[in-house]
Amino acid sequence: MTCWAIIVAGGSGSRFGAPKQFEQLGARSVLARAAQTAADCCDGVVVVVAADMIERARIEVAAAAPGAPVIVGGATRAQSVRNGLGSVPAEATIILVHDAARPLAPRSLYMSVIGAVREGASAVVPGVAVIDTIRSRAGGVIDRDQLVAVQTPQGFSADVLRAAHADAPDATDDAGLVEAAGGSVLVVAGASVNLKITTPIDLVVARALLAAGEAT
Repeated sequence: MTCWAIIVAGGSGSRFGAPKQFEQLGARSVLARAAQTAADCCDGVVVVVAADMIERARIEVAAAAPGAPVIVGGATRAQSVRNGLGSVPAEATIILVHDAARPLAPRSLYMSVIGAVREGASAVVPGVAVIDTIRSRAGGVIDRDQLVAVQTPQGFSADVLRAAHADAPDATDDAGLVEAAGGSVLVVAGASVNLKITTPIDLVVARALLAAGEAT
């Protein structure tokens, strides 16, 4: 079974204050680290970035995932994934979608997601327990035992993911598109180190995890 990964890295970094995918995390950039892990675990990688970042991204990706195409994304995350799908070979049977903003996703997590799809799941997401008390804006506490915080990489049977995107729907989560099309989603254990870099403090934490040997 051939597995490809789409790395979505088109964000402008409005909440971070700069394009966070080019920030240094150890010896490599956030984007390069995400691309290299995906390349280590998959047969191929496609990186999707904004048009004004493409030349810089190609330089970063060339050393981390040689030969990986770097293409221009769309106006929305969903459109960017669809653009990425256009560069994934038709013979690919498993497709992962991963946010470059999660550069510490461990190889073991990739293999867990890929393994679940190989075993028959059509859509797989990693999830971690919610540890904070969650309150609805409308009032009342929500039972956190019924919730998981979803991470990437998310994994899919290639035909299921392509079908979910066929009518160009919009969503911030590909697994949600699969569910909207009538499919089911399997949740596997996520990784605590797989934080999403959204604000500068997240990058500080990621650097500390890397320096402490908590992430590879």
